[in-house]
Formats: sequence, C-alpha cells, structure tokens
Amino acid sequence: MEFLIEGIMALTWQQVVMYVVGVVLIWLAIKKEYEPSLLLPMGFGAILVNLPMSGVLDQVLEGGIESHGIVTWLFDVGINASEAMPVLLFIGIGAMIDFGPLLSNPVMFLFGAGAQFGIFAAILLAALLGFDLKDAASIGIIGAADGPTSILVSQVLNSNYIGPIAVAAYSYMALVPIIQPAAIKLVTTKKERRIHMEYNPKSVSRQMRIAFPIVVTIIVGLVAPTSVALVGFLMFGNLIRECGVLGTMSDTAQNNLANLITLLLGITISFSMQAENFVTVQTIMIMVIGLFAFVMDTIGGVVFAKIVNLFLKKKVNPMIGGAGISAFPMSSRVVQKIAMQEDPTNVILMHAAGANVSGQIASVIAGGMVINLVTNML
Repeated sequence: MEFLIEGIMALTWQQVVMYVVGVVLIWLAIKKEYEPSLLLPMGFGAILVNLPMSGVLDQVLEGGIESHGIVTWLFDVGINASEAMPVLLFIGIGAMIDFGPLLSNPVMFLFGAGAQFGIFAAILLAALLGFDLKDAASIGIIGAADGPTSILVSQVLNSNYIGPIAVAAYSYMALVPIIQPAAIKLVTTKKERRIHMEYNPKSVSRQMRIAFPIVVTIIVGLVAPTSVALVGFLMFGNLIRECGVLGTMSDTAQNNLANLITLLLGITISFSMQAENFVTVQTIMIMVIGLFAFVMDTIGGVVFAKIVNLFLKKKVNPMIGGAGISAFPMSSRVVQKIAMQEDPTNVILMHAAGANVSGQIASVIAGGMVINLVTNML
C-alpha cells in the first residue's frame, strides 16, 4: 500500500495526458485497425514509460547499482547508437514491394518525385515557426509518409523531438484513408477524377527485376550517400524477393523479420514519449506541421500531374500524383477507391501502384538529401 501511495503521489498531469494518448493509439489500432502493428505497441509503450519510477526506463539492481531498463536499452542499441531498427525494417519492406508496375511504366518515377513537395514546404514552415534547422528538417520528413525514414533522419540530425515526429509520421500514415481523399478532392474536379487510363503493361524480364535494385543502389549511393543505408537495405530486400532462389528467405523478410522489427520499433519509440518531453507546445506544433506536410505532399503530387497533363494529348488521371507518397500500398488503394466512387468502371490501380512504389524510393532519397543539406549548412 505504501508503494501504491508513493506512486500516485509521484504522478503528474503530463503523465496522465500520456495515458490518454496511449489509450487513443491503442483504440485506433484495435477499433479502427489503423497500422495496428505499430500504433498498438506505441500506445502501450506510452503508458509504460510514463508510470512513475518505471522499471522499463531504469532499474536499481542489488547493491544500489543503476542499470538501464529494457526500453532504454532497446532505444540505445536499436535507434540511438546505430539506427538499426529502422534500417533493418527496410529489408522487409523491400521484400514486400513489387516494382513491376513501375518498371513497366517508368514515367511513374516522376510522380514519386513530385509528391515530395510537402517535405520542403514543411521544413520552411517549421523554420519560420522558430524551430532550428535540424529540428525543422526532421519535422519536414513527416511529409514523406514513411515512419522509418522519419525516425532515421531525426536521429541522424540529433533532433530534440524524435518521439513526437515518430508518432506524427506513423499516425498520419495510418490516417491515409481519411486525409488523402479530402486533399485530393480539394484540388481536382469531378471530371479529372473520372479520367480513364489504359493499362498496357510492358513485359518486365526477370533480368530487369534483378538489375533494378542493384542499379538503384549504385545511383542513389553516388547522388545521396547518406540515404544508402535505407535505400540499400530496401533494395536488398527487393533483390531477395526477385532473385528467385531465396523464396524461404523472402517470406521470412516479409513476415517474420518485418513483424518482429515493427513490434520492437513501436515499443522502443515510446522511450521518446516520456511526458516531460512530449506534453509540450512544440509537440502540438509538430503534429500540425506534420499534417501540413502530409497534405502538401498529396496536393503537390496531384498538381504536378495536372502540370504534366498540359503537355500530354492523352491525359493522366491527376489523382495518381497523390499516390506518389511513400504510404505503400494504402495510398494507391485510396486513389483507386476514389476513382471507383466517381465511376465504377474506372480502374487506375496499377498506375497508382507504380507511382506509390516510386514514392517509396523518392522519400528515402529526399531524406538523404535533407541530411546532406543540413549537415553541410551546420
């Protein structure tokens, strides 16, 4: 009873707020099924690390010796010291991705690049609102709609807001089906959303599928060396998938490895969700700027597609530009759903999927470019 009273007395209102945040994340994971593999461990972790005198952060061993708790140890080893968890997760992501729709229609590379506008718009907004350059750059990467990239960039740049950035990135990734339709409809007409696109895929040889991850790794390594960790492991995972001789390993990467790292990553991120650092005005600002980045990425991709249409006889459905963000495969599914709501016969899923996987590559490259830019300026 004495320990119970001591724990209650040590409780702060900020910690109570974090319990509410944790419960909301768990509710979104279970009730709404928004990225449950991430939001559920993040939500539960937010509660764990905010219990007074929490043993998951620090432990006092026999003899009064202090030791790191499990969450602190995971954070130090998996994120703080080596960024291992976000990087390893990309092996699983790469093994899940089929670049066939992109390789059969290479023009979709352009839409992946066009949908990164929100990153740089958000960096500018964050800087104008008073965040220093390394924090502004880390916040802007939320617009990539790519949680591992957001974590890696904020960690490499030593941002003070890794926790809020991770929560914002994964939360908005989970909310793609809610955010993107509103953003897309804001800048398109019904006529544009009903544009049909023929899908005549070119044959993609096995040799091309194998060469693609190797060539991309080399090119990106020369253009944006700091993004090689993410791009390289993404492409390594894809090479495992496409080589045709590592079927069991590909299945392991897609399922066991990806699930394990995602589970550990979610609970580890909670280290940065300690109340005294999380319940601040800056966190609210980060969530708002992150939403702005996400919306502007979508709008930027759609507007880019509309500009491209000015030079085309056969118009593209500008919604595929919005699928150029990194939230794969949710964004392409959202675009297809909107298209069928406007016209049940309109199937643009494969075009959207091509733009979507292009966005996966583009977001990682953008992250590397931001790291290069900021480190050269500081």
